[in-house]
Amino acid sequence: MAGDGFEASLVARIGGVPVGTCLLVRHELEPAHDLTPWLAGLAVVPEHQRCGIGRALVRAIEAHAASAGVSKLYLYTWEARDFYATLGWHAVETFEQDGRTMLLMTRRLGR
Repeated sequence: MAGDGFEASLVARIGGVPVGTCLLVRHELEPAHDLTPWLAGLAVVPEHQRCGIGRALVRAIEAHAASAGVSKLYLYTWEARDFYATLGWHAVETFEQDGRTMLLMTRRLGR
């Protein structure tokens, strides 16, 4: 990604086949914020959802961020508020975008 080892793109595989992905990025999509860094792009193929892959990817991104000295992460979600809440993420703000409600969430890392 940026080439300095901070940003990360993780891919979960089963038998060599990609089944999920998650990103750590410095900057996220609109609405623009000066907040950084972001957990982004979490996706798990439907037939492997609810198997712990998404949870493992989020935890791996959090661990990578913490190892890089990050104390707080941000994310946007439209539909996965409950999923992230079970992982310790907290709602901060809501936005309307394209007629849908988008939620800004945050999570403190470390202690």
